[in-house]
Amino acid sequence: MNSSILIDISQLRIGMYIQLDLGWMHHPFPVSSFRVASAEQIATLRELGLTEVRYVPKKSDPDLRELALPPVGSPEDAPPADAPGAAREATAPAPLAVPPDPAVDEAAARRRRLLEAQNRALALCNQRFGEATRRYVALEKVVVDHPERARTEGEVLVAGCVSDLLNNGDSVIRLLSEGVGEPGALHPVNVLVVSLLLGKALGMKAEDLQDLGVAALIHDLGKMRLPDAFKNVQAHMPAPDRARYEGHVRESVALAGRMGLGKPVLLAIAQHHEMVDGSGFPMRLTAADLSRPGQVLALVNHYDRLCSPGSGMGGLTPHEALSVIFAQHKARFDAVVLGAFIRMMGVYPPGSIVQLVNDRYAIVASVNSSRPLRPKVIVHDPRVPKDEAPILDLETVPELGIRRSLKPAQLPREALDYLSPRKRICYFFERAVAPVPDEGGA
Repeated sequence: MNSSILIDISQLRIGMYIQLDLGWMHHPFPVSSFRVASAEQIATLRELGLTEVRYVPKKSDPDLRELALPPVGSPEDAPPADAPGAAREATAPAPLAVPPDPAVDEAAARRRRLLEAQNRALALCNQRFGEATRRYVALEKVVVDHPERARTEGEVLVAGCVSDLLNNGDSVIRLLSEGVGEPGALHPVNVLVVSLLLGKALGMKAEDLQDLGVAALIHDLGKMRLPDAFKNVQAHMPAPDRARYEGHVRESVALAGRMGLGKPVLLAIAQHHEMVDGSGFPMRLTAADLSRPGQVLALVNHYDRLCSPGSGMGGLTPHEALSVIFAQHKARFDAVVLGAFIRMMGVYPPGSIVQLVNDRYAIVASVNSSRPLRPKVIVHDPRVPKDEAPILDLETVPELGIRRSLKPAQLPREALDYLSPRKRICYFFERAVAPVPDEGGA
């Protein structure tokens, strides 16, 4: 157990691990528990008006753990009972409250602005994803009787996404709120979003991204006429049922053809279950026969199915899904495409539950492919209401990293309720913002 003791602020040293009994709005550090790294941090703590801090010896630098530091209020601090004035000290009034520090007030205001910006960004991503799912539902309703209208609906939706992706600089993949979007459209829109991000990472041009996006959006249209029992592959499926399920690829291509879509789109749809090692379906094609959009679509479709409960493939956490693909299914996917996908998603994709090196629990909110090991996370902090929890950019806290990935069932109840792991992972993209260096260096 990592027990702590209260020590006087004058006893604070570089290398000590401390815990601040303050809410995140009332101090300028990115986290409330950290190892003191500089004299500037000690000065900042003094400026906060703190007279004592909570010190954790076991997490501090080894050469500081054995220091004989009497805790505040210990017998070593008290004068002898017969010393002059001892009685007066015992009954001395508490010190006057320290007046508010303008620097602390400014830090709190800055964090409120950050929280508001964070909430606006999430709300915008939720809104855009939700609108995309509604437009997909509208497309699906008219595709049989009015295929040209369905084509226009799909192409306009994808063109908007491609334009945003190419014109807004670097983008990051962002975890969305639980329950966002139309349930029947989550998979196609998820596959659209992630496929476009992966296509961009692979250097695809605008027209190729447009074709890839349309194929990703409508790749499963052929499932419309299938009973629910046949919409997802199941283990030990009887051969006739399996053939009926696999037939959705042919139906999707046929519908796309009726929409008047071009050959690159039809080819990618036809290949969205094909694997480079020949283990896919329906044609059992190999790497030499597959288009790049088809390879992208096959990988993204597989990943999203692994993360989706009820898909017949597991409902894994994003980290588990990525691990399964890399450890067990690597031979099924093109090495270049898979490598770009792993760099883009990070070791811990958005939605992964993790434990940090300071033992705190967190959920990964977004990943920047240029810093795959330093994602942005929401940390469980009982002192902060869950709807006010800030997103912490691990890039700004060098000493705070991820120790391991967890299943939601491994979380303590209070952390589970706070972090609310998503039952259905949904993603959208947003513009990447360079991390703001922490003023305190914590």
